[in-house]
Amino acid sequence: MSIKVSDYILQRLREWDVDHVFSYAGDGINGLLAAWGRADNKPEFVQARHEEMAAFEAVGYAKFSGKVGVCAATSGPGAIHLLNGLYDAKLDHVPVVALVGQTNRSAMGGSYQQEVDLASLYKDVASDFCETVTVPEQLPNVIDRAMRTAMARRTVTAVIIPADVQELDYSPPQHAFKMVPSSLGMAQYAPVPAQPAVADAAKVINAGEKVAILIGQGARGARAEVEELADVTGAGVAKALLGKDALPDDLPYVTGAIGLLGTRPSYELMMECDTLVVIGSSFPYTQFMPELDQARAVNIDIDPHMVGMRYPFEVNLVGDAKETLRALLPQLKRKKHGDWRKKIEKNTKRWWEVMQRRAAVDADPINPEYVVHALDQLLPHDVILAADSGSAANWYARHLRMRGAMRGSLSGTLATMGPGVPYVIGAKFAHPERPTLAIVGDGAMQMNGMAELITAAKYWHQWSDPRLIVAVLNNQDLNQVTWEMRAMSGAPQFEPSQHIPDVPYADFARSIGLGGVRVEKPGDVESAWRQALSADRPFVIDFRTDPAVPPIPPHASFDQIEAAATAILKGDSDRADVVKQGLKAKVQEMLPGKRHREDRPGAEGDRNE
Repeated sequence: MSIKVSDYILQRLREWDVDHVFSYAGDGINGLLAAWGRADNKPEFVQARHEEMAAFEAVGYAKFSGKVGVCAATSGPGAIHLLNGLYDAKLDHVPVVALVGQTNRSAMGGSYQQEVDLASLYKDVASDFCETVTVPEQLPNVIDRAMRTAMARRTVTAVIIPADVQELDYSPPQHAFKMVPSSLGMAQYAPVPAQPAVADAAKVINAGEKVAILIGQGARGARAEVEELADVTGAGVAKALLGKDALPDDLPYVTGAIGLLGTRPSYELMMECDTLVVIGSSFPYTQFMPELDQARAVNIDIDPHMVGMRYPFEVNLVGDAKETLRALLPQLKRKKHGDWRKKIEKNTKRWWEVMQRRAAVDADPINPEYVVHALDQLLPHDVILAADSGSAANWYARHLRMRGAMRGSLSGTLATMGPGVPYVIGAKFAHPERPTLAIVGDGAMQMNGMAELITAAKYWHQWSDPRLIVAVLNNQDLNQVTWEMRAMSGAPQFEPSQHIPDVPYADFARSIGLGGVRVEKPGDVESAWRQALSADRPFVIDFRTDPAVPPIPPHASFDQIEAAATAILKGDSDRADVVKQGLKAKVQEMLPGKRHREDRPGAEGDRNE
């Protein structure tokens, strides 16, 4: 019996082990929708509220499953809506395939309704592979190449399918001229650099006395090897945010995140080292790395197009992180764990004490640092975390310590608003047995997170672990941009652009059958987390937080804070609280001694300011 092109596309996706497609309906993919009906909804059609959210969910699914994420959209506006999520995938090197409808072939070029030049529109985001199917015989090759290219190059690919082609009877490519048969499967491979290059890298590292390691998401599969490298060299390890889950934070030499959202011990590690090893990261901010003539440096990256960027590396090794380190480690000389390693561990230990003190600083009504810090010890060992862009990312970066099998991510390179909620929804389809948790700002929640709660409400009954927690840092301010205006432009807050309305997020969640609670007092923070973590359904916590608590960069001095304060005092509506909170936060770095965990806001004995 003959099948249609649309039936064959879904069949080929199943053969590629695709089990979910994130999408939203439209007549440009009516043929595919009908095929889904004939295929008993396999792969499962996951209905987002918006095509951009479908793309973000595909990104989240891909990030946390290790498989290709697939999304689909109708022609014209649907295809356009996918773009932001697809760029998030492209810039974070995540494999995603987009299936996009198009008007009938007979109407193309006729300025027809919803006709967009999709090949031109997608030529950048899907630059590695973007193809339009015009005859059935192009399949299965086009689907196979889209899947294989997305996996091999960790990027976005696109397949454009005109509506009338979807309805054609499928006929396979023949054994004939200008036909292109194809095959399934992606060969496993782990490239290793040539031995002379590995030997050169070993010489550089062996000559160093103060070794620093910077890892990104490309080191995630090489955890044991990175730990051995740090042990052999006596190094400290800093992490780019996309590599936050690549190494546990409970190792005493792991200094945490690096950059504007990073930690002070990571900054000190980079400023004082004489040797730098960067593994699987294209961390962009050179000012947070050693001075350009300070350290001898080695770069390990699987992508020859990305290796050697960001720093004048002496040796560049193109290869899989795990296999490259396995080749490198036997050639390294063990260094004594002397003053350098001891200083790294001391600085790191002290930093976590500072974080505890900063979380305990009084605020009005709740310190956002305390909200996230209080979560740290409550996190399940297998939780999957996401942070949205904005000030929420600062507290995710600094206060949450990865342990065990925890996973976490955010929009690292595009840094777009809005992926937090769809990321954890995508994660639930990848791992329905694991709890997921997103920390988002109220701006991102209003932008699209609230609507995507409806998606969670639709699907949560099919997840074996129903916990999907959304924590909203509700400060009625587009806070990250406000602080960037103050610190970078020397300008006070511009309320018409920055102030946003208060919304009852928890009430909305309850109205659609989810759980929710609003928290307005510090003493209620921990109990709210516990309530959400024990809930029998997705749960929203609306935390009323103080917008005046500053995301101070790890290298900020009192002089820099004074300069920012001067700008604020020009006319910022929140100027008094901003200056007060900024000074209180910075002072915590100067205080000696420890602070016990029970000394938290809302507890008896209360605050140590």
